[in-house]
Amino acid sequence: MSEGLDHLWAGWRSTYIAEVSADDAKLTSTEHGSLFEGILHSGRPDDETFIVHRGPTCFAILNAYPYTNGHVLVLPNRAVADLDGLDEIEHVELWSTVRDAVAAIRAAYGCDGVNVGMNLGRAAGAGVPTHLHVHALPRWNGDTNFMTAVAETRVMPESLGSSWDKLRAAWPTGPA
Repeated sequence: MSEGLDHLWAGWRSTYIAEVSADDAKLTSTEHGSLFEGILHSGRPDDETFIVHRGPTCFAILNAYPYTNGHVLVLPNRAVADLDGLDEIEHVELWSTVRDAVAAIRAAYGCDGVNVGMNLGRAAGAGVPTHLHVHALPRWNGDTNFMTAVAETRVMPESLGSSWDKLRAAWPTGPA
């Protein structure tokens, strides 16, 4: 028996990559720009769009397809595909907002850990490659996050509305 790394076969991934449209902008754009710019400028209330926090150059929103409850996306207000596209003010606010998102996740969920990460570009797994975003999501010892990888299933015991209420109340700067 090997004590090394176990491997799971993801044969579907090569098919997915081959079928992805070359025109990502068409798939992820609205009349207001990127998908996220469209949500930000929709005029709809934050409790309908699940925007948890709005800042001068960045905002935080719940992931519409979360891996777990409290899965937050932090992103600049304008569509920027990569980190080098951010100006200094956006860069500072982005990471400050990530810090606040992690604090809110910990306060709202009492989790054992938090995953923070980015997928820059379609090849890296970005669903909206034209508008960078930082994922922050709570994790617990013994959680069921493995279900997404092995069973194409997500275990969600809480609605997006309930997650929004918890995170909005726990946001370090208070409700907007």
